[in-house]
Amino acid sequence: MRKKILFITGSINQTTQMHQISRHLQQYDCWFSQMFPNSQFLKTIIKHTRLADGTVLTGQFRKNSENYLSSQGLQIDYGAQLNKYDLVVYCSDMVVDPKFKDAKTIWVQEGMIDKRTILTGIVKALGVAPYFTGDTSLNGSTNQCDIYCAASEGYKNHFTKYGTAAEKLIVTGIPNYDNHVEYVKNDFPFRDYVMVATSDMRETYRFENRVAFIKKAVKIAAGRPMLFKLHPNEKFDRAEAEIRKYAPAGTLVFNSGNTSHMIANCCELVTQYSTVVYTGISLGKKVHSCFNVDELKRLSPVQNGGTSAINIAQVCSAFIEFEGKKEDFVPAFIPLPVAMPDYECEYA
Repeated sequence: MRKKILFITGSINQTTQMHQISRHLQQYDCWFSQMFPNSQFLKTIIKHTRLADGTVLTGQFRKNSENYLSSQGLQIDYGAQLNKYDLVVYCSDMVVDPKFKDAKTIWVQEGMIDKRTILTGIVKALGVAPYFTGDTSLNGSTNQCDIYCAASEGYKNHFTKYGTAAEKLIVTGIPNYDNHVEYVKNDFPFRDYVMVATSDMRETYRFENRVAFIKKAVKIAAGRPMLFKLHPNEKFDRAEAEIRKYAPAGTLVFNSGNTSHMIANCCELVTQYSTVVYTGISLGKKVHSCFNVDELKRLSPVQNGGTSAINIAQVCSAFIEFEGKKEDFVPAFIPLPVAMPDYECEYA
C-alpha cells in the first residue's frame, strides 16, 4: 500500500503551489484539504460569526481552492476524515491540527510574511494561538512542524530569529516565485506604465486609507501612464470607483489577468503588502512597498529556474522515507540535481 500525503491548501496561490509539489510525488497517494479549524473555538467562530470570512478557513477561499482541486481531478479529503496520513504538508503553520501528532509534517512558505506588530509580540509572549495576530506575521515562526521549507536564506534567518529551530529549516525556493524571467516574454498589450498592485486589507478586516494610497501612487507616477491591478479578493466596484475618482483619466484598471506579465511590462511598481513586489525586484524594476525595500531585496525568493516544487518534493520524499529521528533529518539531507519542470500549472 502506498504511503499517503495530505497537502493543506489555502489561497489559490497556496493551492497551486501544493499541486505543483504533488506532481513530483506520484509514487505516493496524494490528497488535499483546505485548511480547517483545529479547535472548538475556531469551529464556533466559523459557525456563528463572520469573523473568519476574510481568512482561508472558509468562504470564497475554500470555494476557489476546492473548485481548482476538482478541476484538476485531485483527491479531496476536507478535514482529513477519510485517511490516516504518513506526511502532512502545510501551507501555514498557524493552524496545526493535533490529529496529526503521529504524522510527519512539513511547512512550505507561500510568499511574503506580514510585518510584526505590537500585537505580534503580545500573542507570542502569551503563547496563545498565532492567528490571534489577525495577520501572517507569525507564519513560519511557530516551530510546530518538523521541517520548514523557506524561500531564501534571508527568510531562513528571519524564521530562525523569531522562533523556528534552525535545524528544521531548508532553503528550497517557493513555486510561483522562483522563475520570474519567464514572464518577460508575454502578449500583454500595454507597456511602460507605472503599475499599482493593491491589497485586500479592507476585506480581511485591516485598516487602509485607500484614497491616500491612490494619491501617493499618482504622485510617484508624476504624469506617466498608470495601471492598477486589483487584488482578487477585493470588492471590485468600490475599488475601481475610488481609482476613477482620484487617478488621472485614462488610468487602466484590471481585476483579472496575469499580474506577473503586467509587472514585466511596467517601468515602475507600487505595492502595499503584496508578494508580487518580489516579481518586480527579480525583474530589476524600481519598486515601492509598505515594507523596507532593502529588506525585501534581502528576503527575495531565490530564482532557481522554476525548480522549487521539485526541491520541496525531494524533501517530502526523503523525509517520509527517513527512518531516523526527525531532528536528524535536515543535517543528513542531500538534495539531488534537478532539471527544469516540463509542465505548466493551470491557474484558476
